[in-house]
Amino acid sequence: MRLLKTKNIGLLLIYVMSVYMVFPDSVYAMHIMEGFLPFNWAAFWWVAMIPFVIAGVISIKKTVTLHPNLKMLLGMAGAFAFVLSALKIPSVTGSCSHPTGVGLGAILFGPVAMTVLGMIVLIFQALLLAHGGITTLGANTFSMGIVGPFVSYGIYRVLKKLGAPQWLSIFVAATLGDLMTYVTTSIQLGLAFPAASGGVAAAVAKFMGIFAVTQVPLAISEGLLTVMVFNILMAYSQKELQVLGAFTGKALSSIKREVKA
Repeated sequence: MRLLKTKNIGLLLIYVMSVYMVFPDSVYAMHIMEGFLPFNWAAFWWVAMIPFVIAGVISIKKTVTLHPNLKMLLGMAGAFAFVLSALKIPSVTGSCSHPTGVGLGAILFGPVAMTVLGMIVLIFQALLLAHGGITTLGANTFSMGIVGPFVSYGIYRVLKKLGAPQWLSIFVAATLGDLMTYVTTSIQLGLAFPAASGGVAAAVAKFMGIFAVTQVPLAISEGLLTVMVFNILMAYSQKELQVLGAFTGKALSSIKREVKA
């Protein structure tokens, strides 16, 4: 059973990676590139990131210590974010957009755990794919590893309390978490490079407009894919999700009924 579960998760990641091969690389990525931010803003976002990373390390350490069998699922959440956020799709402006993949991990393990995974993903992408950078790691982690997961997790919990179906809660959470990552990046760029006419607000609107055309359908696609992955996990990782039910307060049986409905 465990071999079958590993095989299916592996096939899913191979499929997503094959999609990546279809799209050509472009010069710029939505992650803020190395050296692009002024030093004071780069340092500010590094400082803002650190408390969340510390909390995330504590959360992950507690999880894997109490439940070692969740290590594989935790690694899958990180791999899912790595593959999806590496999909660089050209935008109409000559830059590009991409999914984030952080919503799934935030729903499963909580937002602070996803902060650490998001930072690790961004480090690998900066070193191996020239996607983002080390000086801008704080800013990129804050948008993709902090704001995105917290928005996804918060929306998911609110929708569940309102009685929304499981699939709808996951879809909306992953979609809006993706979009808010890009809103945050636009704000970061607007603060660092205010427009000569209109200041920060005009700059933020400009940066948001650059990516809106491609990012909205990408966010919707990420929401759908996240629901699909969760359904696969329901079929092949029931024991792990049962343990995670202790953290979320959701019993596996009720989750399974809602997803299958």
